[in-house]
Amino acid sequence: MLRTIVYSLGLGVLVVLIFVVWLYSSALKRVRRIERALPDAIDLLVVSVEAGLGFDQAMSKMTERMKGSLAEEFAKALQEMKLGKQRHVALRDLARRTGSQTLSTFVAMIVQATQMGVSIGRVLRIQSDSQRRERCRRAEELAMQAPTKMLFPLVFCIFPALFVVILGPGVIQIYETLIKR
Repeated sequence: MLRTIVYSLGLGVLVVLIFVVWLYSSALKRVRRIERALPDAIDLLVVSVEAGLGFDQAMSKMTERMKGSLAEEFAKALQEMKLGKQRHVALRDLARRTGSQTLSTFVAMIVQATQMGVSIGRVLRIQSDSQRRERCRRAEELAMQAPTKMLFPLVFCIFPALFVVILGPGVIQIYETLIKR
């Protein structure tokens, strides 16, 4: 009886821990997808604003053209603005909901630009360039990590097979010469 209760509690804790780990990893993947899509979204916003649309209309166009978590979040922010929430509050809520530091920085720049009266098109252009540089920097970092990550599979999987293929005939020949003597 006591053993059954202990096993049940242990299984319950294990299930909860597995669920929490799964939820945490799903949230991290979502944040990565949002950060990966942000430069393209900013580019669409830049093109739309420079074509003469207002920022809200540009956000609407961006949500129409893009798919994924970022577009969904911008659509939620647009819906909140249509329901009467101020733009800066809706955008800050957007940044808080996603949990992305990059998106939070972008939103802070947009909110600050609108409060200061700076051209949003210019701010968007600067943010677009910054995001592109950041994406290139991350790609270079990943490229630098590739040789290190390839080292262990090479040493433990490919090199032994190469040694067998290259040294195998030589070892067989040496063995045959030693046996014949």
